[in-house]
Amino acid sequence: MKKLLFSIIVLAMSLTMNAQNSEGITLTVVIENVLNSEGHVLSGLHNEDTFMKAEGIKTSKDKAEAGKLVLTFENIQPGDYAFSVLHDKNDNNRMDFATNGMPTEDYAMSGNSMPMGPPTFADSKFTVSTEDHELRLRF
Repeated sequence: MKKLLFSIIVLAMSLTMNAQNSEGITLTVVIENVLNSEGHVLSGLHNEDTFMKAEGIKTSKDKAEAGKLVLTFENIQPGDYAFSVLHDKNDNNRMDFATNGMPTEDYAMSGNSMPMGPPTFADSKFTVSTEDHELRLRF
């Protein structure tokens, strides 16, 4: 009886884990022109609540390598998101600015909008549906 109960529990757990693994889509982000191999590339997937306010709902920190960087994020649920990426050349984990307020490190946002001033979620958002999605960004 104990073996049967144990087998049922293990089966139920494996079905639950498989269902969780298949939820959501895969988001692939291709950053096409990392200019050098200094520091790290910091990136974040944001919803409207975290955009420009908090750490992203999914983040990565990757060693910078000149050329192309491909990032993959799994199990992204349908909805509206924005993606930000920063080449943190001096590894201080933040964007650096000149005295005039302009960024001194390379960055990019989804939406490819380069407004005069801070980006907005409305300009940067993209929609995830039920199919895998790819973003291409350039610094």
